[in-house]
Amino acid sequence: MWTCKNLWKKLSPLARSSSTLCRQNARGVVLNNERRLPLVPQAHMSSGTPGSGGDNNLYYLLVGATCVGGGFYAYRTIKGDKERYQERINEIASRPNKVVPEQPITEAPGEQAAETPQAAEPATVAPAEVPAPTPVEFPSHAPYLLIGGGTASFAAARSIRARDPGARVLIITDEPDLPYMRPPLSKELWFSDDPSVVDTLRFKQWNGKERSIYFQPPSFYISPQDLEKVENGGVAVLTGKKVVHMDVRGNKVTLSDNTEISYDKCLIATGGVPRNLQVIERAGEEVTKRTTLFRKVEDFKALDKVSRDTKSITIIGGGFLGSELACALGRRSADSDLEVIQMFPEKGNMGKVLPEYLSNWTTAKVKSEGVMVITEALVKAVSFKDGKVEIKLKDGRLVKTDHIVAAVGLEPSVELAKSAGLEVDSDFGGFRVNAELQARSNIWVAGDAACFYDIRLGRRRVEHHDHAVVSGRLAGENMTGANKPYWHQSMFWSDLGPDVGYEAIGIVDSSLPTVGVFAKATAKDTPKAATEKSGTGIRSESETEGTASSPVASSTPEPPPVPERKDNYGKGVIFYLRDKVVVGIILWNVFNRMPVARKIIKDGEEHADLNEVAKLFNIHED
Repeated sequence: MWTCKNLWKKLSPLARSSSTLCRQNARGVVLNNERRLPLVPQAHMSSGTPGSGGDNNLYYLLVGATCVGGGFYAYRTIKGDKERYQERINEIASRPNKVVPEQPITEAPGEQAAETPQAAEPATVAPAEVPAPTPVEFPSHAPYLLIGGGTASFAAARSIRARDPGARVLIITDEPDLPYMRPPLSKELWFSDDPSVVDTLRFKQWNGKERSIYFQPPSFYISPQDLEKVENGGVAVLTGKKVVHMDVRGNKVTLSDNTEISYDKCLIATGGVPRNLQVIERAGEEVTKRTTLFRKVEDFKALDKVSRDTKSITIIGGGFLGSELACALGRRSADSDLEVIQMFPEKGNMGKVLPEYLSNWTTAKVKSEGVMVITEALVKAVSFKDGKVEIKLKDGRLVKTDHIVAAVGLEPSVELAKSAGLEVDSDFGGFRVNAELQARSNIWVAGDAACFYDIRLGRRRVEHHDHAVVSGRLAGENMTGANKPYWHQSMFWSDLGPDVGYEAIGIVDSSLPTVGVFAKATAKDTPKAATEKSGTGIRSESETEGTASSPVASSTPEPPPVPERKDNYGKGVIFYLRDKVVVGIILWNVFNRMPVARKIIKDGEEHADLNEVAKLFNIHED
């Protein structure tokens, strides 16, 4: 309305002057013509009688309409501005409510102190009187973000820093420990004479040298708070935190405490979680709390305590992990009253991997370690009764025990696939990646969780230490621009104590045709002797660096075929065939020959006489 009033003040003088000018012109016309037109009425402006000035009325009508329209427009504009202003005020006022879960005041003092020990108050102060602790300042951005704290992540971090010395790398792990190697948890740690091994996590390798399961001491890493500040970058580890959501478009992740961290490039190396039997999951709390799913450091510590406090342990599973733990616990039972039982559905230990005759030999070896082996055992039900866990088999057999170790495989951790929109392989599980281990342009996957395409053997997923090392290393190189494809044939190994061990590569499946060539073993054909020669207890650390040049066959004359008697399986080579082509090889008590086996599989050729191929491994040398 203020606009209309001002407009009228400007237009009214013009209207009055126009009216006066019209009157003067009319009088001039009458005087000059000396007569008045009787039939023409005198023109009037707004001051005249109604109906006497149609043109003037139209003029005022237009002016009035303009004023009303302008006033209406101004009213609508002012009202809209007020509404938009109020909406903005409401939005700003509502922001504190969105971040309330992130404020440390919402967390219990005990929980926050557990997550951020750096900010904890002295124990002498009552928790109720302690003010809310200051939360650890996480870096808001990490150029290289590695999800998972296992072997693959550490190998990637080391590779990134090698190619980009100033790189800032952040590892996020839901475990409380710094990156460590898992194989000793089921091997060397159990054979240690040190009663404090569960605390130190240091062990003697088969070659007698001592080392820790951790890849690097704490001094190797920088604190997460300093990651963005240090001049030359470094590797920081955020322990006890789990990534629960990935925003691929926004290049950021959300932790379990709602903290958000952005990244430039990301590696998913989440590994896997141990599988359990459904009959155990349905058995109730009493059975569940007496069951160990073996995977982490805490599981080793818990099982070590159980082995000292109980009278009977039953291991369900006849694969690598189950057989290794059975031998380890069986040897410990020699010095105690511990009863160790191993049961599995196959006819012999590692029956899914080894040929039947070698599986039977392995079963005899496990029994010699003091283990009661129950073969062809299908678990029907598990219950807790009279202080014992009762395992009922489908054939009616009943086994009573104090504790169960379920070693029945691994399930890849792919929880992030849904939020990230990443593809999971329906056949093998794990994140599907390309030859460069990429799931997206700036996201890579390595280790147990990666389902990759093998140019020789097809799409696969591998759950072994060597694959974690090699795939993590390659992912780190590609994150720094190498763009190298994954062609490496990873190996794995298993030791049944210091005297018997084997290394394998490719597809080793007992359902495939096999050809075994064996020779008499010597004192140097043991895992202990192999580690003494290589200087490392984690054999793949040296094997993955080696390459096979032109192998030279032994000049020793070819021996006659070896009868399938267990006494003759001292050392040898087992070839696994598919369409007459070698797709897998097991080196039985034959060590430091993996580059040769890798080259045979890579070549993908048919061999008329595998006895001649076996000579490449020099198994007949003393």
